[in-house]
Parts: sequence; structure tokens; C-alpha cells
Amino acid sequence: MTLKTLDSALEILKYYSKDKMSWGVRELAKATGKSHSVVHRILVTFEKHGFLQKDNETEKYELGLKFFEYGLIIQEKLKFKDMIMPYMNEIAEESRESVFFTMLDGTEGVCIAIAEGNRTIKFEVTIGTRTPLYAGASCKSIMAYLPKELQYKIIENGLHKFTENTTVDPDKLLEELEDVREKGWSHTIGEYTDDVVGISVPIFDHKGNIFASLTIAAPSYRITDEIAMECLRLLRKGAKSIQEKINSYRLTQSMGPI
Repeated sequence: MTLKTLDSALEILKYYSKDKMSWGVRELAKATGKSHSVVHRILVTFEKHGFLQKDNETEKYELGLKFFEYGLIIQEKLKFKDMIMPYMNEIAEESRESVFFTMLDGTEGVCIAIAEGNRTIKFEVTIGTRTPLYAGASCKSIMAYLPKELQYKIIENGLHKFTENTTVDPDKLLEELEDVREKGWSHTIGEYTDDVVGISVPIFDHKGNIFASLTIAAPSYRITDEIAMECLRLLRKGAKSIQEKINSYRLTQSMGPI
């Protein structure tokens, strides 16, 4: 299998979602712009290996049990979600704003945990939301700590303007990332969503590598400079506790059962 064929096959999987969980060969070929024969071969191959299963009545293909198996593996890997929620809930209770835990996944940030504040108007984000690393506080506080070559790769792939405040000038973005790295936190206003303030701090793994961020987001009219500093204090305190918890868990796992 060539890289081009693999890329085409993986691209097809992206069309499966909660809103569209099954596809026929012809409709998927039309949606992807690929030939009927190419799509059919890819779907049959995925079915052969358990990644897709065919409904004999509708003749449409659905996600197979192999993804369920991998989901269980990921669920095991993400056990630390249970560890971090108490700290996130504490931050949400004290700040009264929503708190988000975003993990690095390739060139994107993925929201994997949310602690809601008690405000009536909230910044709506759902678990599983993916965001490019160059837009918004939660992702910029991750991108700032990536190797330069990966930063350049993200920029070369294109910078899309989500709002008037999204930075799409490469030189300016690199300056902003350097500023985030020097300060140790990110503060953005309306970069990914209009009129939303994001305050975020990086989270590092037990080896010191960036892998996530902890963020407070709220409507801009509620976040004064004074409140932003208080949010930063809460985030730094929470991030320190989360990192210590994760490191302790990793150490226990490496030692095995006592």
C-alpha cells in the first residue's frame, strides 16, 4: 500500500460521525469525490480487518468492533481524566467560569474534559471538540512549547482566520508563541470565538514534554485584568496539582503492583 492509498483510506474514515454513522459505497464516493471502485475496495479492506461492518439489509458500512477495542485502550490511557476532574471542579467553583482540559493530538488540540462554572452565560464547547493549535489560548499554550520544526510545519499547512482576531501572519504568530513561552501562560481575546476570553497554562508529562493545557474561558465582558490574574493563579495551582498527580500515577504504573 502506498502512502497516497493509505491517506485516501484514512480520509474516508473522517466522514463517519455521530450525525452520519453509516455510508453506502455510492454516496461516500460522491461525498469524497473518489471513484466508486476505489471507495468500494477501501471499504471492503476495512471490513476485512474489522474496522467496518456491512449491514446486509441496507448494504451500508458502519464502524466495526475494532474501533470499540481501540476505544477501550484509549479509555484506559485516559484514566487520568478521573484524577484531574476534582481539580478542575475546584477551579470552576472558585472562578465560577468554565474550565477545559485540552490534549495535544498531532497538530490539533482536543477537549477531553470540562468543568462547568455556575454562570448563566457560558462558553459552549463539547468534549471531543478539535481546534487548530494556532488559535485560542488553550491551543497556543500547547503550541508554544512544541519544537520549532513542528511549529513551522503547522504554519506551512495554512493559517485559517476564524475571527478578526485570529493571527494568520506567520511572523506575528511566532512572536506570540515566544511570548507565551516566556510568560508561561496564554491570554487571548476572541481568537477562535468572538468575544470570548481564554486564559490557559501548559501541562507537561512526567518527562517534561508538553501534552495538554488547562484553560478558563468566559465572555470578554466578565474578565477584567484583575479577574484574569486571579484566574491565572487558580490555573497555575490546579496545573501543579494535576502534574503531580499524573507523575505519581506514572511512577506507580512503572513500579507495578505492590
